[in-house]
Amino acid sequence: MIEWFQQNWLLVVVPLALFLAFCIIGLWARRVLYFNLDRHLTRSGWGGRDVLIQTSRGPFFFWFVLLGLYVAIAFSSIQDDHKALIIKIIASVFIISIIWLLIILSERLLSIYLSEYKSVERTAKHVMTALRSTLIIIGLLILLDYWGWPLTPLILLIAVVMLVVIIASRDAILNIFSGFEISASRLVKEGDFIKIGSGDAGYVTDMGWRNLIVRTPDQHTIVIPNSKLVRETIVNYGRPLKKTEEPFHFYTRLSLKELTGLKATNLIALVNILKAAPDSIVYYHTHHFLEEFQYLTPEPANDFALWIGDALDNPVLSEKLANIDTFEFTSLGSLKAALISVIEQYMAENPDIRFTQAERDFHFIKVVNVIAPTPYFASDLREFVEVLRKITLDSLYYHVFESRLRLQRRSNDFSVWIRDSFEEDDLAEKIDNLVPYTTTLEGLRSVIIQLIEKRIK
Repeated sequence: MIEWFQQNWLLVVVPLALFLAFCIIGLWARRVLYFNLDRHLTRSGWGGRDVLIQTSRGPFFFWFVLLGLYVAIAFSSIQDDHKALIIKIIASVFIISIIWLLIILSERLLSIYLSEYKSVERTAKHVMTALRSTLIIIGLLILLDYWGWPLTPLILLIAVVMLVVIIASRDAILNIFSGFEISASRLVKEGDFIKIGSGDAGYVTDMGWRNLIVRTPDQHTIVIPNSKLVRETIVNYGRPLKKTEEPFHFYTRLSLKELTGLKATNLIALVNILKAAPDSIVYYHTHHFLEEFQYLTPEPANDFALWIGDALDNPVLSEKLANIDTFEFTSLGSLKAALISVIEQYMAENPDIRFTQAERDFHFIKVVNVIAPTPYFASDLREFVEVLRKITLDSLYYHVFESRLRLQRRSNDFSVWIRDSFEEDDLAEKIDNLVPYTTTLEGLRSVIIQLIEKRIK
């Protein structure tokens, strides 16, 4: 062995020297190149500087090692057929390292650019997977071509598979392209309050490359595919208004009527029963017409006025009772007292008619209310308007009419919330000053919506 080395030492030393020389050149070239590259990228302020340098620094020196091996093998005394095989292996490793670097570098750079957009995190993973698969396929085709494998059947197979995938994923692909269009236009941004053609409205909580996620005022989540969104008519109300820490929770009520068995045939009996009547009786006979005759403008008078005018044929007293503004009272007790006062004063002035028998009896009815929460909440005035369009008339009635008696003050739930949450005293006062008896419940809803929309524009 020693004798062979003494006779053929050049065959060993020269390839080894060439290999070491390329390694030394690689170290020097990497130091010079990356020093200047780091200085240039630092001045430019590019965010991917660290990723590019850290990811490619190791492979750069590895390529010089491969190049040194390639040159050393080329100048060695290895047999030509073995030499060709080794060189092909070295070249294959070089191709694989290039593909590996491109995969790692593209994934890390893509992560940097998409890290600011949490809404596309899931989509970004799919994009990275597709990019990785594409680069692997390209690298595989290059390797097969380099080793002399027939590529035509493989390319045809890949084309067929891709065609099938595209057809099967056409909706997802369309959504992704639509997502690019929406992102590029900047017409809709996360946090905007939008209303689409279908009538759904809410705040945009997430914008993905495939769909848009909207939170509605009833706390539901709507997922709208981007391809559908670009075909819809969208009204964008912009960024959120001032929000309150205590959202307005909409309630509704159901009323059950119940006969009490009490009845009156004349004024004295009416007054005596009315004095001992619970609030539920007074409430029914002075308020039920607001719902039952909600499409009449103005609504009929209270039941007492109607009975006295019709059954007792006393239009004077009937008109006096009808002129009592139910909406002026903040409690049923004070309303009952006003009714009794008007009747007793009239009987004192006209004692002869106190015992006049009616043509038909007045039957006292009481109402039992069942209050139930709805799924609707509003954190700002824009959400409040959209919910107001959807709630039932029972809910509107509860918050506008019953609230005054419940709160025992000249205000409704809407005005109280608007005043306390947003300090919008002027808007709350305008809603308070509305006269509900001169319009229908639907008309009242429209007026309130108009007042709020005028304020938030």
